[in-house]
Order: sequence, then C-alpha cells, then structure tokens
Amino acid sequence: MAGSVLPIRLDPVLKKRLTAKAKAEGRSVSEQIRYYALLAMIAEENPDLPLSMIQDILEGDEQAKQGLLEPYPWGVL
Repeated sequence: MAGSVLPIRLDPVLKKRLTAKAKAEGRSVSEQIRYYALLAMIAEENPDLPLSMIQDILEGDEQAKQGLLEPYPWGVL
C-alpha cells in the first residue's frame, strides 16, 4: 500500500501504548495507526455497529481476500 507521508506528533505515553499494541498485533506502529484510523472512520459512519462487529467484518474481509472462506451449506441439517 503506497501512501503519502504524514508526520504527526504523539504524546510519549500514547506512543508507548501504540508501540505495545502494535507489537502484540504483529504490526508496525504506522500500520497500527492506520488500522485505528480505519476503525474510527468506519465506526463514525456506522454508529449502530459495535466495535467488535466492525473488527470481525474487517477480519472476514481479509480472510476472503486470502481465499480462506468456505461456502455455507444452506438447508443441510
């Protein structure tokens, strides 16, 4: 994903928290900030959806892109 550079200033405590969360999620700090920005935009556009549902939708979308989905057998008991 090519993008432009946007320098931002972060509070040192916020930077430490972002760094810890990024490491836990296997992302760089920049990737973590982009992820949080995406979540915030989606949440603002869809105030009726809980954050956990938005995260699940994004995860499912990525799984679909990776070819990990299987068809659901409708009508089969």
